[in-house]
Order: sequence, then structure tokens, then C-alpha cells
Amino acid sequence: MDKLWSRTKIGNMELPHRLAMAPMTRSRAEKDGTPGELSSLYYAQRASMGLIISEGTQPSDDGQGYLNSPGIYTEKQIKGWKKVTDAVHEADGFMYIQLMHVGRISHPDNTPHHRQAVAPSAIAPGVEMFTAKGMQEIPVPRELSEEDIRNTIADFRKAAAAAIKAGADGVEIHGANGYLINQFIGENSNKRIDKYGGSVENRARFAIEVTKAVVEEIGAERTGFRISPGTPLGGVNEGEQGPEVYLHLVKELAKFNLAYLHVMHLGNETLLRKIRSIWTNPLLVNRAGRALDDISIDIDNGTADVVPVGIWSLANPDLVERLKKGFPLNEVDPKTLYSGNGSLGYTDYPKMEELNSQQQ
Repeated sequence: MDKLWSRTKIGNMELPHRLAMAPMTRSRAEKDGTPGELSSLYYAQRASMGLIISEGTQPSDDGQGYLNSPGIYTEKQIKGWKKVTDAVHEADGFMYIQLMHVGRISHPDNTPHHRQAVAPSAIAPGVEMFTAKGMQEIPVPRELSEEDIRNTIADFRKAAAAAIKAGADGVEIHGANGYLINQFIGENSNKRIDKYGGSVENRARFAIEVTKAVVEEIGAERTGFRISPGTPLGGVNEGEQGPEVYLHLVKELAKFNLAYLHVMHLGNETLLRKIRSIWTNPLLVNRAGRALDDISIDIDNGTADVVPVGIWSLANPDLVERLKKGFPLNEVDPKTLYSGNGSLGYTDYPKMEELNSQQQ
């Protein structure tokens, strides 16, 4: 794992190693989208990960899908995030806020305005989601007009500016996992006949225009982008042209000279190699379900520059030190991933020294 511990540069950041904390929804925000009171401690505990990518954060009230997810579009939310970024910086970490517009993956019961969700096309995803009333089928969304699309792009721009105002080192645009940008890419979720649907170029257009707006607002060196080629989440099927859409998208994103591209990778090695050949800036590769012994393989063979880690960093605030010393890892408590009682399953995972003191 020697190369894993070598320093690297991403955007304006000098990182101490090649790990990063992956974005993970935790549903601990206040009802108005302000980060919860323990969020500062949660993220600061994990500052040794170097680069922390926050949980998905909605750029507008239309962008919310889940209960108690944070936003970055009101002054109160900005002040809440400032406490978080200050705590991370004081602990010598860096923080990107992930901008996540969920599109159709929402329910009126979960949003502040209780309106119908929005999407590229009026097509329900065919999946259920958790609400205060329990699991419910996600209803048919409202198709975005071209004016709506322009307004949504403006929301991303404003949210990016708000993130920097809140002290973030940059933002990650969430173009993955079945959410709005991915819905434009999907063959079955985008049936538009205008310039945002149909051809390979049109299906990538929304992602490119969002990126252009964010880069114009905060700079390419503070902008990352996440994709998840072939990931069957949120009912999105990218179809046979999916890989072609991604190769076109990556080529266009490369022109912006972004801080990084983040790939949620589930197995198309040929496509990943092609992406690596196109993308010369830092590439983050997150392989879901990989074995701990394989954590540095993509770094060692040059496929990735940084390896984002999710569940392991959630359950182990001192993951870096544990890996360096070969110390056993805490097991995650799945019952407290998305809800908890105060610190339970959030800020109470023990560090190595706490476990050692308990054993003495």
C-alpha cells in the first residue's frame, strides 16, 4: 500500500494520501435542511481522510428527495455548513459539498413545499421510498420545461456559490446514482424530443450545462463531477448507448479542466479504461463492495489517483491510522445509517485508543 500513502494534488488541495471520504446520505439534518448540531463533530472526526465529500446536499427545495437531508440554498443552511467546514479545516481536512438534485426520486411528503417532483420526462421510477408515513411508491414527476431547466441550472450555480460562502473547498456535482442528471442520461427516464433528449449529445447536454455554470461561478479548480455508468439505481436504464453517452460526457467535461472526476464503478472495466485514457486530471474510483485487501489496487496500477471510501470511513473515524497499523475495523450498524438517536450510529463509533483503553 506504499503508493496509497503518497501525497497528491487535487485542484487547490495538497492531500496527505490517496484516500477520500465518499459521500453518504445520513438524514441527520434539521427539517429546514440546516446541517444537524452533530454534523460538525461527525465530519471533523473523519478529517484524517484528507478530502471529505459531503452527503448529498440539495441545491433547491425542488432538489430534495429524502427526509432530513441538508440543503445549501438558504442563509441558515450556509451558516450551518460554515460550522461544519470550520471544524473540518481546524482538524486539517478538506471538504467538498456534494450538490445533489434528486429529480424524480422524491415524494411530496418529504419536501418543504409538498409539490410534485420534477424530471426530464413524466415517467415514474417504479420504486418506493421512505417517508414519514412509511414506504410509499414514488409518484409520476412533472416534466421540466426548457425554462425550468434553465432555472434548475441557475439553482446549481447559486448553490455552488453558497457552498464556497459556507467555507467549502469546492463542490462535487452529483451526476450519478439515478438522480436528476443521471435521469437525463438514462434511455428509459428521458423521452424528450427537444435538445435535451434523443441523441448521445443531447442526453449529456444537461450535465455539461450544469458544469459550465458551476465552473463559471466558482472555478474549475474547485469543481468535481460524479458519474456511475451502468448503475441500476432509481429505475434508470442507460440502454445500449449508455457507454457512448459517458465517453462523450467525459470528453466534454475534460475540456473544463475540473479538479477531479469521481466514478462509482460497478464492473465495466473496458469503459473505465477508456475513461482513464480520456481523463488526464485526477480520477477518483469508488468500487462498491471491494475487499479491504484490494483498496490500493487501482492506485497501484494507475487506474485511479484517489480511492473514495464509504462505509469503512463511516464506521471508523480513524480509518487511516487503522489501515496503517493493521488494526481491526469497527463494523457498521446498518440500523443507524439513515436515522439515529443523537450520536447513536453517527458520532459514537470508537477510535483505536478508546478501544485500547477499554481493554486495559
